[in-house]
Amino acid sequence: MITVPFARTAALAALTMVPALAQATPPKPPKVERLVLLMRHGVRAPLGGEVPPATRTGQPWPRWDAPAEQVTPHGAAALRALAKADRRWFAAAGLVAANGCPDPAALRLWTNSSPRTIASGEAYAAGFAPGCEITVGHKPEGTNDPTFEPLGAHPAAFDANRAVESINRYTGGAEALTRRHAAGLALLEQVLACPAAPCSPVEPSSVRASADGHGIDLKGPIRAASGTAQVLMLQYLEGMPLAQVGWGRATPARLEALGAVHGALFDVFSRPPYMAAFQMAPTVDRITADLTSATAPKLDVLIGHDTNVAALAAVLGVPVKAPGFATNDPSPGGGIAIALVRGPNGRPAVRLWYRSQSAADMRAARDRTVWTPLRLPGCDEGAEHRCALPKFLKRLKAATAPARK
Repeated sequence: MITVPFARTAALAALTMVPALAQATPPKPPKVERLVLLMRHGVRAPLGGEVPPATRTGQPWPRWDAPAEQVTPHGAAALRALAKADRRWFAAAGLVAANGCPDPAALRLWTNSSPRTIASGEAYAAGFAPGCEITVGHKPEGTNDPTFEPLGAHPAAFDANRAVESINRYTGGAEALTRRHAAGLALLEQVLACPAAPCSPVEPSSVRASADGHGIDLKGPIRAASGTAQVLMLQYLEGMPLAQVGWGRATPARLEALGAVHGALFDVFSRPPYMAAFQMAPTVDRITADLTSATAPKLDVLIGHDTNVAALAAVLGVPVKAPGFATNDPSPGGGIAIALVRGPNGRPAVRLWYRSQSAADMRAARDRTVWTPLRLPGCDEGAEHRCALPKFLKRLKAATAPARK
């Protein structure tokens, strides 16, 4: 095996992960035969322990009007607005009727089994077709759904030591990852403004196999700061007064910069090739069936987590970027859309977008979305950036091969 130095690896990645096209909502969606959308849940209250208990601040944290870890009323409103905008786009693309209750055979809505994803699905359904009964499918609450949490199912093929090797090759190691985000970590300290720095807990950077061998343990500044950076962004998206968002010190520009610290977590858990393969194998099977099975619905909406969106972006080799968010920091409600279309020769092909609300629109719960076309490196045909379906499916299979041995 040839070992490529990290600096060269990063340079190669920069060449192959072609930036998304200019962000713009297409004036008229293309004709689409089927579409699968993998998206993150909506705006939620902070997770338990998301801000490490040892984190110090100059002032108390603001209170939330929702239980910990759950989608907030405002988050639900933003999702309803998102679904309303999606309905317009999907109708223009020929996937569903513009009005009325959608054909149950044409729409499938499936969420992870956590309360916040189920609630997100319910809010999305309410906005998509108000007054209609749309089934929000999911496994029993609290049980594992490998489509969204495959490592929670403890796949026998997963080798945590191989995972660590892949993470270290991808990142250059936990210490190198921390150094690359030094500016963001310093900015977070300014926002926290505790009486005596450091404000975030200090611990040596390390990444290793978990004690049970089923996962990865990350320690250090990125692990400690990632959740804190996310909570600050959630304050803004929730619509809290700007004087409360980061105690008035977290401007939208600063929040976008801090998003890179949150997104760095996915450089460990979602983007390294071995991790991406295991995070995405069950989802890739679902996507493949959606694009090929005669019984698949026209529209399959999957609502999971930021880790899912980050892993799918890694498998595809594309970046994701929503207005107001850092590159590769999946936004609440943001998702990757994979559409089955026809090329000029009449043969099946796919087109991809990253569909999102802007941070400002999410904060205001406006029914506007941004559809950013994505180019697949090595499979980018014509002005519409199509990829022939057989080639696309082959790429998905190859990217998830380590999880299928």
